[in-house]
Amino acid sequence: MGAKRDLVSMLDVKDDLVGLLELAGNIKNRTKAGEPYEPLRGKSLAMIFEKASTRTRVSFAVGMTQLGGHALFLSPNDLQIGRGETIVDTARVLSRYVDGIMYRAFKRETVMELARNASVPVINGLDDKEHPCQVIADLFTILEHKGSFKELKLAYVGDGNNVCNSLLLGAAIVGMDMTAACPNGYEPDAEILATARRLAKDSGLKIHIVDDPVGAVQRADVVYTDVWVSMGQEKETEQREKVFRRYQVNSKLLEHAKKDAVVMHCLPAHRGLEITDEVIDGPLSIVFDQAENRLHAQKAILSRLLAGV
Repeated sequence: MGAKRDLVSMLDVKDDLVGLLELAGNIKNRTKAGEPYEPLRGKSLAMIFEKASTRTRVSFAVGMTQLGGHALFLSPNDLQIGRGETIVDTARVLSRYVDGIMYRAFKRETVMELARNASVPVINGLDDKEHPCQVIADLFTILEHKGSFKELKLAYVGDGNNVCNSLLLGAAIVGMDMTAACPNGYEPDAEILATARRLAKDSGLKIHIVDDPVGAVQRADVVYTDVWVSMGQEKETEQREKVFRRYQVNSKLLEHAKKDAVVMHCLPAHRGLEITDEVIDGPLSIVFDQAENRLHAQKAILSRLLAGV
């Protein structure tokens, strides 16, 4: 298989993102047809969670089982990391037992340190900078519903968080215009934005960061939102809910998007805050297709990284 591959950032799959999305489609079709597909027979994935999770945890665990492998859930309390063992030693030891490590972390630096010291592939299940597994599933969902990325506009409304960062990179890689509407002071990561703009420029794409949600969703094909308060920011809840109030994705806002626009949210949703019930449960919502596709996209990532498929 050659050198091991990690997925820490969207940039790690820059050259084969389209291939990965095709693989996700292929694996999804096989699953739906009840065809067994087990390239990971006998392989194990260690899943380390510093933060709570529903979709990441379930999709990786079920994905490994469906691919013929096995997943182990590890919380820092179960590991010696919780008692001061270094990330370096943890990486070296786990690499002797398992075929891959999925890590959901508070900090990007920790994921990078784990990846540098592990001799098996490391997959970023979310950190403070990016959420690549989420965005690979999102792009797969957009492709399913729209058939192509060509001439599409994605509007992101809300906090310039890790999901927004990965979406900027993902859109630039697959060839989609993107506008993010974020309040002043809550913009996406400057370095990631600069990289996304550089990639977009090479392909003649447009990436805009604005503070006006109405302007952002104008003629959008995809309208995407996420929670206003991410895990670890609970102390800022009151302040954020004030600042973000006009960034709610509701029926009125969607009047400015294209008639056949689709609405996405990576969940969990705080209904009545960043999105209304009528939108998330309405005819434009593809939120639950998006959630299901975490499983199929994760299986593609696992097959590629752990078995070289």
